[in-house]
Amino acid sequence: MTKNTLQYRNWISGMLLTATNAALAFAAVLVLAVLAAQPAQAQSFTTLATFDGTNGNFVVAPLVQATDGNLYGTAELGGANGEGTVFNITTGGTLTSLYSFCSQSNCADGSEPVVGMVLATNGDLYGTTTTGGAGNGTNFGTVFKYALGTGTLTTLVDFCTDTNGVVSCGNGSAPYAGLMQASNGDLYGTTSEGGIFAPCCPASGTIFQITTPVNGVGKLTTLFLFAQGVEGWAPFGGLVQATDGVLYGTTTSGGNPNDGGGTIFDFTISATNPVYGALYDFCSQANCTDGDNGIGIGSGVPTALVQATNGNLYGTTVAGGASNAGVVFEMTPAGAYTTLYSFCSQPGCADGNHPTGALIQGTDGNLYGVTTFGGNYYDGPSGYCGASYGCGTIFQITPGGALTTLYTFCSLPNCADDTWPSAGLIQDTNGSFYGTTQSNSSVFSLSTGLGPFVKTVPASGAVGKSVIILGTNLTGATAVTFNGLAAAFTIPVSSSEITATVPAADGAINASGYVTVTTPSGTLTSNVPFLLGKTLTTTTASITSAPNPSTSGQLVTFTATVTANVGTPPNGETVSFVKGTTVLGTGTLNNGSATFTTSTLPVGTSSVKAEYAADAYFKKSTSKVVKQKVDN
Repeated sequence: MTKNTLQYRNWISGMLLTATNAALAFAAVLVLAVLAAQPAQAQSFTTLATFDGTNGNFVVAPLVQATDGNLYGTAELGGANGEGTVFNITTGGTLTSLYSFCSQSNCADGSEPVVGMVLATNGDLYGTTTTGGAGNGTNFGTVFKYALGTGTLTTLVDFCTDTNGVVSCGNGSAPYAGLMQASNGDLYGTTSEGGIFAPCCPASGTIFQITTPVNGVGKLTTLFLFAQGVEGWAPFGGLVQATDGVLYGTTTSGGNPNDGGGTIFDFTISATNPVYGALYDFCSQANCTDGDNGIGIGSGVPTALVQATNGNLYGTTVAGGASNAGVVFEMTPAGAYTTLYSFCSQPGCADGNHPTGALIQGTDGNLYGVTTFGGNYYDGPSGYCGASYGCGTIFQITPGGALTTLYTFCSLPNCADDTWPSAGLIQDTNGSFYGTTQSNSSVFSLSTGLGPFVKTVPASGAVGKSVIILGTNLTGATAVTFNGLAAAFTIPVSSSEITATVPAADGAINASGYVTVTTPSGTLTSNVPFLLGKTLTTTTASITSAPNPSTSGQLVTFTATVTANVGTPPNGETVSFVKGTTVLGTGTLNNGSATFTTSTLPVGTSSVKAEYAADAYFKKSTSKVVKQKVDN
């Protein structure tokens, strides 16, 4: 087996050619592209640090905010041994190399990490390497823990096993995806290859679970084996756990037999009967206008889904769409798929080309991401990027699909702002966004004017459980509340962390809801509501109309009320007013109430109901009908 990470770098080279071909169709209007690709709103872009090889190189992984307030990441290459590093960087730009992979004999500690790390509830960081380890040929990857308190790296899992001299890789190999910690405290991830228990069969990938990682044991259980075929295989992307407890992910191959451009799947965690389900096949529409998640059989890039506060899942494909430059899509947990945006929709691909990495939802409710190519072409056709494929963009897109280009790389002379971002962004609790580029390998920040907030780790928990609250300038905090309930908390050792205890219910109110921290400089609110336990809040919908009866052509106002069985009701979300199977219109909830007014009801009696769709925290509900009588 050759080094798996070469597949990823070959993808970059292939993308340059593919992106070139996509953009050449717009060559006649490149001047328009330069103008259109400038930042669309006031913002501040800063290059914080550039790697020099000794502290890392070829950075393709996203960052993570840790309990000390610093950002941590991995570089695929560079370091003392040329096989990658763990590093941290302050929000002010001080870069420190913390660990060089392949420091042990035969790279037993792993090598070439291509994805970022996850902050676990014990305050440590966990990640994967695509190669290295003590398995067969030291070339199949590892799972590791980096302890912030001691600065030590521990290898928890070696992928690929050797039984009687026959390579089987029964526990998987080549994990291109990062880890995620589920609500049960265990870590979950995927491998892009392996999992077939005989040398006769092609490697296809696995879903795995790691229990007791806090003790440094790292017991691995293979939960699912991907087989090459229509169900999807070769998962390069990570998993996400939705608020219903189900895991969701993507594959880069398989699915539609006419293309094999990958799938979206769900996976129900169960100790006795875990269930895998294929939800959507990419390239199901003509010419793959719905997106294509792989470039060639068995290849792809690390990507992941994100669940927004409206309950739906969002993601990107690297290819496909109207111009074969990738798409942004939305999918309900039930599998209803919508293509929201096709890249290269503007002249010269000014809006970006080939999105990579995961989307994130900012505190303003919008989604944010990057494209590796497209956007600005510095200095015309002879510019640094080679004007036919561009240098990449940062974009914002609403949940409804309206895209805004926030920044285009190579906007500065000599491309001082670097090129080709390939990792997703993070939003620090100071409100700014941070990311990495892989051309010269740099770390950047982008401020769009969003204010500071706090974030809970995890985002759900039972009464009495400890929760980490991340923030900025938390020293001197005087109060912590969960949905208005006062919580016991520990004064932070650092200015970036508080440990709080989930409070018990108080009458009709429980701890499901936003978390606030009161500090000397003001009150900070969590970016998403905290969910008590694993149970979504039950809602009840009702509907009234006035006037009733009405006359033909008279305005009639329908009012829907959505209440929660505990705590505050849904707010800012959509209610549909439905007659039979026809949606008459929609309204937006304001403190649990939404209205819709119409004058087009026919003469007679119309039965109208209000439907509130589930989101990430509330269950759906439908009202009884109101019978609206309309006279001549």
